[in-house]
Order: sequence, then C-alpha cells, then structure tokens
Amino acid sequence: METELEKVLMNFYKEEMILYLTNHPEGFEEAVQLAITDKQPYSWRAAWLLWSCMEENDPRFKDQIPRIMACLRDKSDGHQRELLKILYLMEIDEEFEGTLFDHCVSIWEKIGKKPSVRFNAFKMIVKISGKYPELSQEIGFLLQDHYTDSLSHGVKRSLFKLINGR
Repeated sequence: METELEKVLMNFYKEEMILYLTNHPEGFEEAVQLAITDKQPYSWRAAWLLWSCMEENDPRFKDQIPRIMACLRDKSDGHQRELLKILYLMEIDEEFEGTLFDHCVSIWEKIGKKPSVRFNAFKMIVKISGKYPELSQEIGFLLQDHYTDSLSHGVKRSLFKLINGR
C-alpha cells in the first residue's frame, strides 16, 4: 500500500511536492528513508525532492550523510546523480571525504554511465580536491581523453569551466 508521501511523489508536480514536505515536516525522515533504499520509482524521486527542498549545508541532512554515502555505489545512474547533488550541498566531515572522493572517482571512470551522473561526481571530486591541493594531480589524470571522449561538447565545456573556475 502506498504511503501519503509515495502518492505525492507519483501524482504531484514539483511545487506541490515541495509544499507537501514543507507542510508535513514529519515526512522528511520517510523521504530520506525512501531516497536511500531501492523502492523504485519512489526512491530517486524522493532524492530529487529532498535536493529541491534543502538549503546549503542543511542541518536536517548532517546526520544523514553516512547513510547516503553507504548506499551511493549501488544505485542507478539517475538515483546516484540526485544523491550526489544532495551531498554536494553539504559540508562533508573529513572522516567521510576520502570515501566520497573514491566513490566519485569510481563513478567518473565508468565511461558508460550517463554524463549527468559523471558530471556530478566530477563536481564533487573538484570540491574535495579544492580542500586538498595534493589531489589536484588527480584532476589532470581524470581529464584524459578516454574519460571525456564520450561526453557531449556541452558537458566537456562545463567540465573545463568548472576546472578553470576553481
């Protein structure tokens, strides 16, 4: 049986979903639980909705970071993209940065993955490497042609804009 939140995720437009979570803060934990499980089609939609409702370094997500990271590798491309977007807006504790960096490099190196998830993984790589200059060499390695050849001109342009902007 569908929960109220699951019905909202499947039947409402984005603005109505955001309004639902705003008016039902008790639904936040259910949305997080859905986002980290694999109950499709609800799970990726819950992650998408959470990203749409959050603020930068949102305190409601601070305790959720380990749970999100623990499930990241096992999700489909679109689901990973939405979880990465949530993590990107958060300040990640040092104890988790190495693992997150490794997850993102692993995603980036899989050239068969959707460009949008790879791009979001690369954004996280750049963000983390900005705190640790010794990781800057990794960026150059990850921009080799065999990693970027499968990307569209627009995505490549965004990548290099991201690199030049840091």
